[in-house]
Amino acid sequence: MSDPVAEFPRALAAYPDAAGSLWTVLAARIEAEPFNAIATGIFLLAVAHTFVAARFTRAAHELQQASDTRLAAAGLPSRPSVRAEVLHFFGEIEVVFGLWGLPLMVAIIWSRGWETAKHYVNDTVNYTEPLFVVVIMALASTRPVVALAESVLRRVAQLGRCTPAAWWCAILIVAPLLGSFITEPAAMTIAALLLARQFYDLQPSMRLRYATLGLLFVNVSIGGTLTHFAAPPVLMVARTWGWDTAFMIGHFGWRSAIAIIASTVVYVIAFRREFAALAARQPAPDLESPAEDAEEGRRLLPIPWWVTTIHLAFMAWTVANAHYPALFVAGFLFFLGFARATAAYQSMLDIKTPLLVGFFLAGLVLHGGLQGWWIAPVLSSLGETPLFWGATVLTAFNDNALITYLATLVPNLDETFKIAVVEGAVTGGGLTVIANAPNPAGQALLSRFFDGPINPLRLFLAAVIPTLMAAAVFRLL
Repeated sequence: MSDPVAEFPRALAAYPDAAGSLWTVLAARIEAEPFNAIATGIFLLAVAHTFVAARFTRAAHELQQASDTRLAAAGLPSRPSVRAEVLHFFGEIEVVFGLWGLPLMVAIIWSRGWETAKHYVNDTVNYTEPLFVVVIMALASTRPVVALAESVLRRVAQLGRCTPAAWWCAILIVAPLLGSFITEPAAMTIAALLLARQFYDLQPSMRLRYATLGLLFVNVSIGGTLTHFAAPPVLMVARTWGWDTAFMIGHFGWRSAIAIIASTVVYVIAFRREFAALAARQPAPDLESPAEDAEEGRRLLPIPWWVTTIHLAFMAWTVANAHYPALFVAGFLFFLGFARATAAYQSMLDIKTPLLVGFFLAGLVLHGGLQGWWIAPVLSSLGETPLFWGATVLTAFNDNALITYLATLVPNLDETFKIAVVEGAVTGGGLTVIANAPNPAGQALLSRFFDGPINPLRLFLAAVIPTLMAAAVFRLL
């Protein structure tokens, strides 16, 4: 007798064969497993929530202002409004998928029972990537690592006399390509922190802010394809399809480098007048000079080389053991002890932002694990070029690692089709926040420079041009 717990979610191979159009196949799968429609409906509501999050935030601010006005009229001190705080919570992009995980869990329990829900969350969903992102993001955002990255990129920016445009190009070209070696989440973290200091602090126009964010997301997504171990969508297929670093460079890496450089040059030319105006503004102070810890009001000492070296060693340990949470989490706990012992050289360790990003990704994989029933048939029904564009579009609504993973489940997939689906997945990785695992990290670190939550439509429009340029390079060269 079969175990109903072990059958959830239903394996893709367990669905009956259905002849006919794609819609016929999907209808047959819903008939065989009605819960598919419920799970996907909840997922689509979560996606829609990300597009209206800004409205919740605006409503929260209005409620808080109204509450403050009433209290001031009554001669009472201001205090947080519970209703405003609840609306503000609904407006946080990082909690959206976790929030919609609650109705998903209720639906599973109602449909299949508690044991099935517990089995799915604990035994089926893989949280390794969210955990890895939390650890590598926390390590990459430490003062010694950021200072080293800034020192290296400063040498590149000096080729353009360290103007805002020179810094902008250096960060948006070099950091994404480094993502092939230090992993995309680490590259996103370092790039976002340096863009905040060297560019966003200069208060550029909102149009240029969104253009920068969209370009950053696209460049990081395609910049991790020089190796087979750094980009999540590549990790999902490299072992199964036998791809190594030589293969990645020959088929993806050099094209990615061309696309990154070309898109960055096009954007810097398009905004050349504003970059010239930004050059007259006050640059960010040197991070290597003694700084004051904002938390404790104490002076920090210059960073010795051995502290930076040990930080890099902890990052290397994390990257090398990215598939083994017990090892990289244990390494992070040792790092916390080291950071405490060397507090004189450390600024306050940022844990809140990595945890929020990890929560976002955990919620995404919770939902994503129940979407294979429709994504796999869509991918298998397409030709090579439609498959590329289909993967690009689907990536905007699902993590691109999920798209490539499901492609490994399609039997007898031709080599050209394999390349097309990975090209499409990384090309579309900058269109939305949920398209690529490192994107939430960039949003969390840079959202303070935007008036309220980042607008998904404006981000999409900002990323369209570099996305199309990347598509042209991958498809035509």
